[in-house]
Amino acid sequence: MTIRAVVAGVGHYLPERIVPNSAFEDTLDTSDEWIRSRSGIERRHFAAEGETTSQLAAKAAQAALKDAGLAPDDVDAIIVATSTADLTFPSAATMVQDQIGMTRGFAFDVQAVCAGFIFALSNANAMIISGQARRVMVIGAETFSRIMDWTDRGTCVLFGDGAGALILEAAEGAGTSDDRGILATDLNSDGRFRDLLYVDGGVSTQTTGHLRMQGKEVFRHAVEKLADTAHKALDKAGLSGADVDWIVPHQANLRIIKATAQRMQVPMERVIVTVQDHGNTSAASIPLALSVGKAEGRIKPGDLVVTEAIGGGLAWGAVVIRW
Repeated sequence: MTIRAVVAGVGHYLPERIVPNSAFEDTLDTSDEWIRSRSGIERRHFAAEGETTSQLAAKAAQAALKDAGLAPDDVDAIIVATSTADLTFPSAATMVQDQIGMTRGFAFDVQAVCAGFIFALSNANAMIISGQARRVMVIGAETFSRIMDWTDRGTCVLFGDGAGALILEAAEGAGTSDDRGILATDLNSDGRFRDLLYVDGGVSTQTTGHLRMQGKEVFRHAVEKLADTAHKALDKAGLSGADVDWIVPHQANLRIIKATAQRMQVPMERVIVTVQDHGNTSAASIPLALSVGKAEGRIKPGDLVVTEAIGGGLAWGAVVIRW
C-alpha cells in the first residue's frame, strides 16, 4: 500500500476591480497592443483599498472547502504561499485559519515568490505521506499591486492580485503512475540569480520597496528551467510528455508558456492558460488556473496534470498530479 496526497477540492477568488490594459495608457508610454504582444495579458484584478492577501486567501479557501464538501475543522493544516503577506508576522496562514473558523491543526506560510505554490504543494505532500497530516489546504495568494512601481512600464502592467486554494487528502494507492494524487515533485533554487527578480526593500532595511526585474534574463532562465524541471518530475513518476493531459503552468507570460510547452512537446490545446484574464498573480497563478480548469470542465478525474513555476531566488520546480 502507498499513501498518496489526492486532490479533494479546489477554489479561487479574484478581487472585484478589473483593470484593462487601456487603464495604463494615460500614465505610461504603453498601449493595449504593446502589453498583449509582449505578455498575452489583456486585463488583471487589483485588490480594493483595505483588502488584504489573507482576505483573498480565506475566500479561496472557503470555495475549496465547498468544492470538497468539507468543513474547516476537517482540515489538519493550512499552508499559504505568498510574498505579500498582510504583516511581517503572524503568518497569513494563521489569519486564514481564523477567518474561515478553523479551530484546530496548524498553519504556516511559504515564501518562494512565483514558485511558492509548487514549494507549498511539495511540503503538503510530504506531510501527508509521512502521516503528519491527513488533509492539508494549500493556498497561493498575492496582492502584488501593493509592491508595483507605477512608473516602470516593464513590470507594473504584468501583475495582478488573486488567490487559489487546493485541498489534498490522504488516500491509498497501488504505488504506480496510475494512482490518483501527487506522483512526483522537483524543487530547485539558485541564489546567484537573485538580482534578476527581487523587491528592493524589506524589514531589515525598513523600507517596503518595489518589484524589480530584468525581463529578458528572466525569460531566458524561465524557458530553460521550466521545461527541465517538468521533465525531471515526469521522469521521477516514470512518465513522459506524451502521457500529459494538461500542463497548468505559472501564468507569467504567454510567450514563456508557449516556449515551455514546445520544449515539452505538448500542444497548446493541452495547456491551461489564464494569463490573459489575471496577469501574473505570482504564487496564486497555478491554483487559480487549476480551479478555472476544473470549473470549465477541462480538468477531469484521472487526468495527468503537470504544474511548473519559476520565481525570484531564482526558485523553480514542478509537480506531477493524477487528478
